[in-house]
Amino acid sequence: MSSRRPALDDRAYRKVVNAWAMYDWGNSAFATTIMAAVFPVFYRELALASGASANDATAYWAYTTAVALLIVALLGPVLGAVADHTGGKKYYLGFFAGLGIVGTALFTFLGDDTYVRASFFFIIGNVGFAGANIFYESLLPHVAREEDIDRVSTRGYAMGYVGGGILLVVHALWLTHPEWFFMPGSGFAVRAVFLSVAVWWAVFSIPLFRRVSEPAVMLGRGEAASPVRAGFGRLGHTLRQLLQYRQLLLFLGAFWLYNDGIGTIIKMAAVYGSEIGLDTGDMIGALIITQFIGVPCTFAFGRLAGRMGTKRPIFLGLTVYTLISITGYFMQTVTHFYMLAIAVGLVQGGTQALSRSLFASMVPKSQASEFFGFFSTSSKFAGILGPLIFALVNQLTGSSRLSIVAIVLFFVGGGLLLLLVDEEEGMRVAREEDEAFVAAGG
Repeated sequence: MSSRRPALDDRAYRKVVNAWAMYDWGNSAFATTIMAAVFPVFYRELALASGASANDATAYWAYTTAVALLIVALLGPVLGAVADHTGGKKYYLGFFAGLGIVGTALFTFLGDDTYVRASFFFIIGNVGFAGANIFYESLLPHVAREEDIDRVSTRGYAMGYVGGGILLVVHALWLTHPEWFFMPGSGFAVRAVFLSVAVWWAVFSIPLFRRVSEPAVMLGRGEAASPVRAGFGRLGHTLRQLLQYRQLLLFLGAFWLYNDGIGTIIKMAAVYGSEIGLDTGDMIGALIITQFIGVPCTFAFGRLAGRMGTKRPIFLGLTVYTLISITGYFMQTVTHFYMLAIAVGLVQGGTQALSRSLFASMVPKSQASEFFGFFSTSSKFAGILGPLIFALVNQLTGSSRLSIVAIVLFFVGGGLLLLLVDEEEGMRVAREEDEAFVAAGG
């Protein structure tokens, strides 16, 4: 069966693109409130209430995020291959999104010193969040026209910034002034925050499931009828094929490194700020600024890619991240935190969006979920390393300051590998693979 989709008129195409991007609007509440702003500090307080030291409380959070990433990394490739075989991208997206939504809602039942249970619930939520992203992102080359893929990818990230930012503003008000909303206190407010993330995520996932069509089943000749057997078969095939996709493999290595640095900064910023004594309200305010600065800057990165190619804006982002990691060592005041949050907002969305679109442009559509499973796996396996290094350096030195500096290695190493990637060659190979698949009766 062909991987080509029926052509849509411009109006129908815009509706599909917007519906796809609205999922980013919804699930970004988990990324902003749960992963970055509120839950890390809440988790650290639970660990301290259980008797953990300040350094250990920070390390426990890093270890928790690493375990969650490991689970998704192990599941991702096989699930992606199974989805390509069965045509079940939206089905698996719905399953994992539902898992993440339920895991997030369970936060409302946490007590005052239950950090182990909090770790378990976060792992459930994060597995759902990251697992759903495998299938959400694998829809990108099917949703976007080939010439439009950078713009559509950056639109998704920009919508995520707006959606996550709006809800984070509401959360900041709930946490600082619960009495304005007839809440009995801060304990009630923080649990209302967690429940609202689950509801927000669920509601804004609906447009994608209503308007985005399930891509055609990509069952090739000679494949097993069993989805699981075919999934493992395709996984083995992809492992062999990656050796032939040299540019894609180089990019995966680069992305593996630099995205680990980006993810570690996102996950550890709030607990790092809490460790050096910054107020939670101030940190949330800084992260809100990051969200709304990210909206125009993400679109700007998309325009830059149209003028100078995709790689150069990514290099710009990595340069800024390197400076953020170095200057983070010297952070002392909330003003410093705000300055670094602004710098992150300038480059975060654009760097990640263009990375996603660069990868999508070098992926055969007939193996989109499968390759996006590897894309996700590369970031998740690498994502394990960043928090682990952060935690180990923290426990060895008694401070997170050197942990921040250590992240520079990920940006420098990733940038050096990215220099070797020839995206034009990668896109040519992907087109030839799709043409061969169609010619063979796929």
